[in-house]
Amino acid sequence: MGLKSAWLVVVFLFLGVAVAKNVNRLNVWPMPKWVSRGHNRVYMSLDFQLVTDGSKYIDGSGILKDGFTRMLDVVKVAHVVDGDLSSVDKSLIIKGIHVLIFSPDDQLQYGVAESYKLLVPSPEMPDYVHLEAQTVYGALHGLQTFSQLCHLNFTTRLIEVHMVPWTIIDQPRFSYRGLLIDTSRHYQPVPMIKKVIDSMAYAKLNVLHWHIVDIQSFPLEIPSFPKLWDGAYSVSERYTFSDAAEIVSYAQRRGINVLAELDVPGHALSWGHGYPSLWPSKDCQQPLDVSNEFTFKVIDGILSDFSKVFKFKFVHLGGDEVNTSCWTTTPHIKKWLKEHRMNGSQAYQYFVLRAQKIALSHGFEIVNWEETFNDFGNKLSRKTVVHNWLGGGVAEQVVASGLRCIVSNQDKWYLDHLDTPWEEFYKNEPLTNITNPKQQSLVLGGEVCMWGETVDGSDIEQTIWPRAAAAAERLWTPYDNLAKDPEQVAGRLAHFRCLLNQRGIAAAPLAGLGRQAPIEPGSCYVQ
Repeated sequence: MGLKSAWLVVVFLFLGVAVAKNVNRLNVWPMPKWVSRGHNRVYMSLDFQLVTDGSKYIDGSGILKDGFTRMLDVVKVAHVVDGDLSSVDKSLIIKGIHVLIFSPDDQLQYGVAESYKLLVPSPEMPDYVHLEAQTVYGALHGLQTFSQLCHLNFTTRLIEVHMVPWTIIDQPRFSYRGLLIDTSRHYQPVPMIKKVIDSMAYAKLNVLHWHIVDIQSFPLEIPSFPKLWDGAYSVSERYTFSDAAEIVSYAQRRGINVLAELDVPGHALSWGHGYPSLWPSKDCQQPLDVSNEFTFKVIDGILSDFSKVFKFKFVHLGGDEVNTSCWTTTPHIKKWLKEHRMNGSQAYQYFVLRAQKIALSHGFEIVNWEETFNDFGNKLSRKTVVHNWLGGGVAEQVVASGLRCIVSNQDKWYLDHLDTPWEEFYKNEPLTNITNPKQQSLVLGGEVCMWGETVDGSDIEQTIWPRAAAAAERLWTPYDNLAKDPEQVAGRLAHFRCLLNQRGIAAAPLAGLGRQAPIEPGSCYVQ
């Protein structure tokens, strides 16, 4: 990028700070890599069309067509758009969008190309928008951006695009931009999970980390071991195996991978309700019994079933917060430890490494919470991604060792920490103190975590949003385009928060703590 172009981007970034209700200001979230704009406006035809002439992507599965339909729906936001275009200069009417995709493949995987170029209108076809992308998933991002350029004029009842001509060239800074949801502490109905997925797409997040099971409940059907979901809270708070497949498909069609987590050996008390032999004893119920071969047979069965549904290359094996006292005090496990010349810490390492081998045998690469690295990092599979959560400084140690890392430090990116304001989410930098380019490339990205102790279907959305959007821009937008002071983007984020509300997502006000209710009457844009 030349100096002139870079200066234009800086100008546009500062213009984007303005009050959101003024449609003549730049309000796109997350901020694209490069933007130029004009001073005119055009109008969307009432019969706005999708055109794909010349595209190598045939859209046999309908991913692009469905994305286009969703785009129209969120632009209209359930209003009736029935204005009269007869008096509008025909040269100002945009008939549709021409989408050109260069790859015929729609396989979604880590590192898939997500870049796009958006021209409003097209210089070659002035009555069309032009969108080009390497893959259909880049095109979906382009449709999301275009949707934010469109405004319903309530006087004319027409959809308008202001500040044309637009040129937007965009691509993500990090390939992993995640959100964790926790369905063990509180069950989340399938329609709510789908709403969360929809909202992730609006912010260009691309990995749903599904923390499926934990101490409290085991809600997922596992065909290989059908009694495991006896650990669900109730017979109605469950997910069938087909539900899981539907969630994965729903996410994939929106460009979002699903990272399944099976947290072992700790956080697994709920497993024993269906299979009590997985507990060290009736009175000491976790971690899973390291001395019992059946434990590893169950893990193998679960991961075998996972491989049939969860197509992401990674699986999360947890490994955090393991207290081995049940192993060292339960007689039969204590005897096993002595026979194998292990103490509790060595047995923890043995368990994690054996679980990793099982996952590898099913074709997965592994994500583990950072305790595994802190305790025995040099023994982990080289296909391990270390998930940082305890605090700062770990990511730089992980990449210095040659392993990959995902950043979710709890002091900045845990959404259940309601006292962490959106400004801290925005400022959290995954590459802090990592200056070596090769080591920087080992940071896959980051993830905000919506742990479920205090969220269910009634409040999950307003706890996630808008703070997750602040992190989403950190993960998408080039570093040099990010605001150094979060207050510079407050107006633009407020606009995005209101946009989420208009699209049916219960995003909380920016002011106050996480999921803060409005404190007084007023416009959405100033709360």
